[in-house]
Amino acid sequence: MEPDRPVRKMTISIRGSAGLVVAIAVVAILLISFPAYRWFFLISLGIGIVVAGILYLWRKYVPIKEDEVENKHPLGLD
Repeated sequence: MEPDRPVRKMTISIRGSAGLVVAIAVVAILLISFPAYRWFFLISLGIGIVVAGILYLWRKYVPIKEDEVENKHPLGLD
């Protein structure tokens, strides 16, 4: 083995909508192949929807006031 030769990692670069399609395909394959993943996915999806609904309703009925925001321009833009 040559110590001077740099080790190259093999990577796959998928960006944008192609990455989304690959992610959906992987999830679909796992859900079809392994029944235990179906329950995990359904429970996780249910918890996520409940938490999102609670946060949506909380911010709808208890809006953030102008004086509660400390740094209104974090990037220094006007």
